[in-house]
Amino acid sequence: MNPVSRRSFLGGSAAAFTIIQPQLVRGAGNELLKAGLVCCGGRGTAAVDNLISGTENVELVAMADVFEDKLEGSLTRLRNRPSQIASRIKVAPDRRHVGFDAYKKLIASDVDIVLLCTPPGYRPAHFEAAVEAGKHVFTEKPIATDPAGVRRFIAAARKSEERKLTVVSGAQRRSQTEYVETVKRIQDGAIGDVIALYSYFLSGPVMHAKARDPKWGDMEWQHRNWYSFLWICGDQIVEQHFHNIDFMNWLMGSHPVKVVASGGAAWRPREELYGNIYDHMTSEFVYPNGVLLSSHCRQYPKGCFLRVGDQITGTKGRSNGMDLGAKGGDPYVQEHTYMVKSIRGDGPYINHGMAMAESTMSCIMARESAYSGLEITWDMIMASKQDLQPKEFDYKLPMEAPPLPVPGQYKFI
Repeated sequence: MNPVSRRSFLGGSAAAFTIIQPQLVRGAGNELLKAGLVCCGGRGTAAVDNLISGTENVELVAMADVFEDKLEGSLTRLRNRPSQIASRIKVAPDRRHVGFDAYKKLIASDVDIVLLCTPPGYRPAHFEAAVEAGKHVFTEKPIATDPAGVRRFIAAARKSEERKLTVVSGAQRRSQTEYVETVKRIQDGAIGDVIALYSYFLSGPVMHAKARDPKWGDMEWQHRNWYSFLWICGDQIVEQHFHNIDFMNWLMGSHPVKVVASGGAAWRPREELYGNIYDHMTSEFVYPNGVLLSSHCRQYPKGCFLRVGDQITGTKGRSNGMDLGAKGGDPYVQEHTYMVKSIRGDGPYINHGMAMAESTMSCIMARESAYSGLEITWDMIMASKQDLQPKEFDYKLPMEAPPLPVPGQYKFI
């Protein structure tokens, strides 16, 4: 793919947020919508809960996962929720799909909405399949772990726009009243010209498997301990710190044009459990107008300092990104409410696909800078040939994780 400008990336400055009449897609009305969940872990189970809590006449009718125990555990938890949720969980035995091709069976069914809640390495292939089948999509963030995956997602996102499919992301700040109103006020000049940006995601580790079962092959192990392996999680800056960087891109109306980053593993032992990702990273992004974003993320163990937040400095004041807006409802629920309104034609059409691709690539750009020790530009990352995904899938497939990246030795491609 040739390097592209922001305008060609987004297909025009407003392409990701064009408002049309969604009733041209499905027709107005409160008709029953059928949803299917792909990946039934904690985030997927919560997404179903959020969807049903925030909407009417929507049912969960299908589930898919690589692991049967994950699927059945999720189904049990949902059926044990209060009756207003449990009564809308209608997943018959023949709608419970297990295996690496389970998503294909779910997408081929009569579902209207596909909830993509897998680890992000799978997102490009699953999103592409959902769009090809004409489904509306809720997709967790980020949307890929490598440039090849982002480009694959971009192609499907453009097709989703052409077909006027609704695509809502798990970047919940975009549905959170405090952030939405604050972004508008800052863009309208409330704190003057923006001159500096700061973002922090200082947290504990997200998850680890307790131990490796001897019966598990390498691929099963890496799935069950997915946050430790680059190909499937993308490292913290891509999987988690995405929220801050996506917010800054939204605020600035652009992606960064270059970045210099550094990081490493300060506490993660060089043991199989901890895989091949960093546990801290700092990045200095540069936006097209010269404004710098200083970004810091890390995952240190319990007892260390925690901070998740942002600061926007302007010529007339400062903001934390949400202090100029009114308190709103639960954004994890609200994003699903907005999605269903978009599908039914009761609200603005939403398609976050291209914006999410841009933010994911921004994060990958910083990761690759930290790993390689190089300054990475937008044109470089868009032209990168990196493709981390396995070419075959099997529970027993041997998979040796690459070593922890070392700047000066790691090769950017």
